[in-house]
Amino acid sequence: MAINALLERPQSPLREEAVVPRTFDYNGRPAKRSTSGGWRAAWFIVGAAAAERTAYFGIQVNLVNYLTGRLGQSTAMAAKNVNTWFGVTAAISTSLCGRLLCGSILHHCCCFSSLCPAGLGLLTISAVYTSQSLSDCQNTEKIESCSPSRSQVLFCFFSLHLVAVAGGGYKTCNQAFGADQFDEEDPEGKAKSSYFNWSSFCICIGLSLSMLTLSYIQDNLNWVLGFGIPCIAMVVALLLFLIGTNTYRYSIERDEKSPIMRISKVFVEAARIWRTTSLPEKAIEEGALGALSHQGSQECKALLEPNCPEEDVKVGSATEFEKAKAILRLFPIWSTCLVYAIVLVQSSTFFAKQGMTMDRSVWSGVDITAASLQVCISLSIVLFVPIYDRIFIPMARKFTKKPSGITMLQRIGIGIFISSISMVIAALVETKPLKTTQDHGLIDMPYATVPMRVWWLVPQYILFGLSDVFAVVGLQEFFYDQVPAELRSAGVSLYLSIFGVGSFLSSFLITAIEKATDGGDGQEVWFNDNLNRAHLNYFYWLLSEFSVVGFAAYLHFTRSYTYNKGLL
Repeated sequence: MAINALLERPQSPLREEAVVPRTFDYNGRPAKRSTSGGWRAAWFIVGAAAAERTAYFGIQVNLVNYLTGRLGQSTAMAAKNVNTWFGVTAAISTSLCGRLLCGSILHHCCCFSSLCPAGLGLLTISAVYTSQSLSDCQNTEKIESCSPSRSQVLFCFFSLHLVAVAGGGYKTCNQAFGADQFDEEDPEGKAKSSYFNWSSFCICIGLSLSMLTLSYIQDNLNWVLGFGIPCIAMVVALLLFLIGTNTYRYSIERDEKSPIMRISKVFVEAARIWRTTSLPEKAIEEGALGALSHQGSQECKALLEPNCPEEDVKVGSATEFEKAKAILRLFPIWSTCLVYAIVLVQSSTFFAKQGMTMDRSVWSGVDITAASLQVCISLSIVLFVPIYDRIFIPMARKFTKKPSGITMLQRIGIGIFISSISMVIAALVETKPLKTTQDHGLIDMPYATVPMRVWWLVPQYILFGLSDVFAVVGLQEFFYDQVPAELRSAGVSLYLSIFGVGSFLSSFLITAIEKATDGGDGQEVWFNDNLNRAHLNYFYWLLSEFSVVGFAAYLHFTRSYTYNKGLL
């Protein structure tokens, strides 16, 4: 197969000006700038990503309503399950597993993009069985038969998590592979930052269409069709990615140890020496690896030579040691962004449930779905990305004298600050429907429509979109740019794990609050299934306080952070 030629082709120095160093095309020949990479290749990757995200969010956007409706789960349980599902997608280290299982990045993307239609197909089948059970329920007087069986629930969650694993793996390789199409040693490398911006722009167009159409189909027509369309969209994503195969650039190292393993050896050796000796920290920071190598074996030069004997490698070269330190220095930034991730996942859980109780009429006889309000996030991104890229950045350059206008960490910080404001607004808005239900005597009528327009929720959704433009895109670029070149897929995984761990923390927080406010001893239940008696505003205030603390910690760590350029 042609991809094997990439592995078998001898690597030789590339001196031709038209050839991109250390890269090859699909046929195993040195990649030329005129026929490979750049935007000509990136557009296929962006298009595939847009179709894949359309499929994925076609499920996520309304999943909480599917769980509380068709599967009969409580609001809190459904929110925890959605958070867990999203967490599996983002946090699982699929890029690392994919490298081991699939070998090349092309095989990696194809492996996971092939799994996604399979998972979505199974999910569609589970919706058929659930619909059939509900139909049978209408012909019997036994109320318990209306609830889906345990096997149906397990089959549904198996399908969902298969989609989660496949989607997480595909997204990881897709983002890194797209950025790899731009040569940093050439003027086209300047377009890499714009790639992340326009990638988000195109993806959000797909998301907007998905949220407007699929949520309506799912709520007003049937869930089988609502899950079947995302399956078709994922097939389109796979086809788009494969069509662009001949335009891609590949950077494949032959007979080389995994960079993960090489850098891991540094951590292992550091832990061993920490237990056996007290080497001064200053000596370590100055790269005194020669001293470490004399403690039992000879240091192998650069640890990059494929012919280096296994027994001679005890610890990496100074370069490997510096790369390991560069990765460690990312974790304070990673940890302080977790609160931001906790806040972000609320848009597809409690925000969606809020809208279910409000007046959602557009005009007489036509109601929008509560889930479709999430389109405000995508639309705000679509509208603001061109403003950011074409107006904000050029203006910022005049003041900062930096090509990017503002630094990556500044961009992330602005997004985190905006998200904290959005939670304050969400808490204030949620107070109004609670008061309205009291004034109109609707407290014990959970299915009654609160006489309050759903448009009150729009500001918090728009602010979420603005924070995405700054923080999410900034995090993508930061974790891609600040890791060693051969670990960039791992860097994207590290970025995705922020939202995965944040989703799990959100589930844990909901569980803890649910137990602490279980209604005993006159306590007020925060997550009552009757939202007229719930207190989501308390939860939003708590998240806004967490956001302030997280933002302060983020500022503390970013002040001492130094960008790594020499290792990339």
